[in-house]
Amino acid sequence: MIEFNNVSKKYDGASTYALKDINIKIEKGEFVFVVGASGAGKSTFLKLMMREEVASSGEIIVEGVNLNTIKDKNIPEFRRTLGIVFQDFRLIPTMTVYDNVAFAMRVIGTKEKKIRRRVPYVLSLMGLNEKARSYPKELSGGEQQRVALARALVNNAEIIIADEPTGNVDPQMSYEIVDMLMRLNEAGTTVIMVTHEHSLVKCFDKRVITIEKGSVASDVARFTGESATAHINAASEISNEYVVPPDEDYSAYVSRDAAASASETEEAEDKAPEEVLEGGEN
Repeated sequence: MIEFNNVSKKYDGASTYALKDINIKIEKGEFVFVVGASGAGKSTFLKLMMREEVASSGEIIVEGVNLNTIKDKNIPEFRRTLGIVFQDFRLIPTMTVYDNVAFAMRVIGTKEKKIRRRVPYVLSLMGLNEKARSYPKELSGGEQQRVALARALVNNAEIIIADEPTGNVDPQMSYEIVDMLMRLNEAGTTVIMVTHEHSLVKCFDKRVITIEKGSVASDVARFTGESATAHINAASEISNEYVVPPDEDYSAYVSRDAAASASETEEAEDKAPEEVLEGGEN
């Protein structure tokens, strides 16, 4: 759950508040659109949620963590529980698609054997199997955004924060990206998507929070039980379609430098009892 209780934010030197008296509660498993014009306060809202900024007053709690009192040393660990999708993708240009996604697992110390199972599974969900060995410059804008989405969900984040994920893609790809986020949500992931595309939001029956001049102008629940059931059934079928064969070896997808590093890591891992792998989905 995410809670903003009487939260205000005023940047140093600013004459006005970026956010003022924000009270929002987002339940676990919700899908929420956050809309508003440029400069309305959407980015500040996300930065506070990710603890990139600290509230001037009020209280913010994310998944039981009080972001007002969290120690600096614990902030990186907290952020790893979030899956963040940026408008400008932020892919590493010298890494393949596979390694860009695997990087998110390596930085938290995940074993290479688990990475070789999990990454292809997530790439398959995004329809990127055939792009695993490609580099970002070889991809379209839509493909790069799907890689960014794969990287955000590869660690099974309970919360996905998408900051204008459709800002650099064409209208058709915009719908596809939101549809992918919907499927993640139907699997239980909380999704917060910031966008200025009101026409896109109207196509999906989800909660919409509108921010204007730093305040919540409206908070409308548009979710219906009927549409929820339809989406869940569709997501279940898709989920079953993309199961990774358990004995498949994906080492060929790894770039040469990453493979060398992985080999050293795996040699150390083999000396310890092997952990139980759960079908590539955890």
